[in-house]
Amino acid sequence: EWPVEVPVQIYAMNADPFFVDDGDLEAARALVESAAQAELFLYPGDRHLFADSSLPSYDATAASSLMQRVLEFLDLR
Repeated sequence: EWPVEVPVQIYAMNADPFFVDDGDLEAARALVESAAQAELFLYPGDRHLFADSSLPSYDATAASSLMQRVLEFLDLR
């Protein structure tokens, strides 16, 4: 169980089979509903490690958005 007072962000692609098919999407949605400060960001696509520029699954647009959101999240803390 996630500590309700700990803020969290979750990032994934909406058709990532590792995230969607294994039940992680449902778990992420449940976490967002139960935590006081939680956000779920879903990007279009099916890539799993989309933010790792060293991999073929890299998605520059999604990775840039993720990085901006993470920096804003950390700046608020």
